Amino acid sequence: MIEKERLRRVYLVGFMGAGKTSVGQCLARELRYRFVDLDHEIERDTGRTIPEIFRDDGELVFRRLEARALRAVGGQPEIVVGTGGGTLTLWENRDFVHLTGVSVWLDAPLDVMLDRCRGGEHRPLLAGRPEMEALFAERVGSYRLSDLRVDASADTPEALASRIVSMLAGMR
Repeated sequence: MIEKERLRRVYLVGFMGAGKTSVGQCLARELRYRFVDLDHEIERDTGRTIPEIFRDDGELVFRRLEARALRAVGGQPEIVVGTGGGTLTLWENRDFVHLTGVSVWLDAPLDVMLDRCRGGEHRPLLAGRPEMEALFAERVGSYRLSDLRVDASADTPEALASRIVSMLAGMR
C-alpha cells in the first residue's frame, strides 16, 4: 500500500526514447491529472533549449536546473511528470520522487529506445551505440528503484497508460 498523498503525483522515468512524454500525456488524460514534461519546463523557465544549456553551461548546470524544476512541479497535486532520462542520477532527485509520488519505470530494450530517438538533435547526450550502452548502464540502477516497472517496448501509449492506471489502482 502506498500513502494516498503519493498517488497524487506520478513520475515517469526511463531512458531517452522510453515514451515518457507520449505515455505521460495519455496517462494524465486518463487520470484527469495535468501532464508536465520536465525538459519543457526547463526550456520555458530559462528561455533556452536543452541543447543550448548543455552546450553553453554543461551538464552540471542543466542537472541543477532540472532538480529545481522537479521540486517546483513535484509540489503540485494531481500531476504526471515526464522526467528526463538522467533525472534520477542525483540521489536528491530519487529521494524527492520517492517521498512525493509514485515512480513508474518505462522499460524497453535499448535498440527500441534508440530507434525511437532517430533524428534526435534535441537530445544532447544522444551518441553512438557504445556510448548509449554505457550511459544506459550508468542509469539503469536508478530506474530499477522505481515503485513500478512497465514493459514499454511494444504497446501503444494509450495501452501503456491504461495498464499503469490499473497498477496504480492496485497500490491503493
